[in-house]
Parts: sequence; C-alpha cells; structure tokens
Amino acid sequence: MTTDHRVGVTTGIARLHASPDLAGPGRLGLVTNHTGVLPDLRTAAPALLDAGARLVALFGPEHGLHGTGQAGESEAVRTDPATGLPVHDTYGRDAERLDKLLIGSGVDALVYDLQDIGARFYTYVWTMFDLMVSAARTGVRFVVADRPNPLGGLVSEGPLLDPAYAGFLGRAPVPVRHGLTCGELARYLNTSAVLDAAGTAADLTVIDAIGWRRAMHAEATGLPWVAPSPNMPTTATATVYPGTCLFEGTNLSEGRGTTQPFETVGAPYIDAGFAPALAELALPGVHFRDLRFVPTFHKHAGRPLRGVQLHVTDRDTFAPVRTAVAMLATLRRLYPDDFAWHTPGGGAEGAGHRHFIDLLWGSDRLRRAVDADDDPLKLCDPPAPPARWAGEDALLYT
Repeated sequence: MTTDHRVGVTTGIARLHASPDLAGPGRLGLVTNHTGVLPDLRTAAPALLDAGARLVALFGPEHGLHGTGQAGESEAVRTDPATGLPVHDTYGRDAERLDKLLIGSGVDALVYDLQDIGARFYTYVWTMFDLMVSAARTGVRFVVADRPNPLGGLVSEGPLLDPAYAGFLGRAPVPVRHGLTCGELARYLNTSAVLDAAGTAADLTVIDAIGWRRAMHAEATGLPWVAPSPNMPTTATATVYPGTCLFEGTNLSEGRGTTQPFETVGAPYIDAGFAPALAELALPGVHFRDLRFVPTFHKHAGRPLRGVQLHVTDRDTFAPVRTAVAMLATLRRLYPDDFAWHTPGGGAEGAGHRHFIDLLWGSDRLRRAVDADDDPLKLCDPPAPPARWAGEDALLYT
C-alpha cells in the first residue's frame, strides 16, 4: 500500500456526509453539480441520501448539474438519474423566479457545494449570492459546505467592482481575484450585499473545511481535482484564469477550443514579436512561449492563430491579474490597428452593448487606461490580502 504524504483536508460536504445533522433540521435542497463530490469521488447527493440526510431537491448552476453546458449555458435535466430527485435550474433566473423556485421546492434549507476558482467573474459564487438573497426573503436557511480556494487565500488582486457594472459576473464590491473560500465570501456578503438586497441577512451556517490553510494551493490539499466547467480542465488553468479570462473581452482567442484554454491566447494578427516583448517585461513567476494553434470552436474557430502559452514557474510570485493587464497593454502597443475590445450582444451576463472587458474588470478604468496608453498596472496596486477588503470577521482560516 502506498502512502500519500500530502496534507489532508476535510471538505464541508465530507463533514456533512459524516454528520448530516450539521445542516440542521428539515428538508434539504443541494446546490451542486459534478464538482459536488466526496474526497473518494463519490457524488455527494446519493452519498448524503445513503447517510440519512433528508435531501429532497437539487439545484444546478451555469453549465448544469452534470457540467456539460458551455459558457452561458445550462442543461435541460429535470430529474437526477442517480437519486430520482427533481433538478431545478437556477441559471439566468431573476429574483422573482428564484423566490418561486425555492418556495415551490418545499425545502427548509439550501446546502451549497460547488468548487469555486477564486475569481470574481466565475459565476458559481453569484449563484450562491442570488440564492442567499432568495433564502433570506423566503425564510429558507442557507448552509455553505465549504471547499478550499484552489489559488490559496493569501493574496487578492485587482480593484473592487464598481456597483454601476454589477451583473452576473459580479454582484457586489469584490476584487477580481478575491482570495476567499465560498464560505468566507458568504459570510462577507451576508453582512453587506445580501442585507442590502433582501432587507435582512440570510440564516447562514458555514461548515468549514478542516485542515485548509491560506498558504495552500490546490495540490497541497490532497483533494482530487474535478474540472468545474468545460474550459477549466486543470489546476494550471485555474491558476492563470483570474487574469487571462480578461481576454474574453478582446478580439483574441483565450484558448477555448484548444486543450489548454486560458493558458493560451492568440489572434490572426499576432506575429513573432509578441512573446519576446512579453519576456522583456520580466513578469514574476511566468514564462511566455511563442506558439501557433487552431481553435476548434469559439473565437476564430478553424483559423490558424499565433500567440503565447503562459507557463507558470512559481505560483507564489505569479500574479495572474497583473500579468494579463501587462499583456493587454503590450498588445495595444504592438498591434494598435488590430487589437480591439469585444462587445457581445447580450446574454445572461447582462452585457448588452457594453464592452465586455468593463464587466469583467468591474469598471471601464482598465479599458480607458489601455486605450490612452496610460500605465494600467497601477490599477492592480496594491495586491491586498483578503482581510484588508473583506475584514477579519469574514475569515475562517489562518
């Protein structure tokens, strides 16, 4: 028998499986998807039923219960084949429909168990927020079964969201890379944005993850990695995502339609000068490799592109948001006639005619700084520790 010498972390859902009473009395609804697994990779919903939990309904986020939907999609699943429980799709539901959904489901408490990435524009945390608001309005208790932040919890990056740019990519003033677990973020939001939106705080319980420390990245936890969405296949993807997701707001491919989404960016107009220009910046913890690729879907599908792959060499010094901002400024400088911002036609993110980069960044300041050839890196300073913006009261871990 082999011995695993990694540090073991017990997730909130594993603790709930061992002690179903942690969720409190009454009928439970589970907000989950394919990432809702125990450390041995058993799916949480049937495991909780086997353990005696009074689970009566499941609630799915963006990408659906089984994680097959692409960005901006969910699934048409109405009954979970593993448990026979009804599945309620929460994605794209407004406040009134969510309230009706909770009331109609007959649950007394919602248990939230989704693997987050640690970036404000990853939508699972806003599914959590929207359901917390509905729970507060309808008298349903809310329980977060906490999981580690795969990026660790020592650093946050980027500005707080300007409320004028609020949407499903960010409902409240949270940094681009927030540095919190879902449980910590729930505690912070419950005393601020949830209170403002619902007129009262939710009846919140957080089942913390035992053994997690803020300095831990994903691999140090000893937990298996389950890709949270179709374009988040590895922990390497998650490491760069808080920065390179900003390329969704440009006319560059962010690597969707390749085997290395978000680690790879490129466009038809990129030439041999891009990678050396990035290397000259001497950004910490990352190397840029010149490469050519052809996306199979999404932007520039089927077209030969040139760009770079980000190779993270030191996660402790690598700053994904700062790195991506430096890349954007370099693109504008090298390719002023070709580089452009992307304006989508709407959708669940509420983009409409607005520049998508503004919704991702949480204001128009990054776009305006890059366009004016002003130094946008000053918008990233200082990379604050989580306690500075969320407050010590929100933190569960040291």
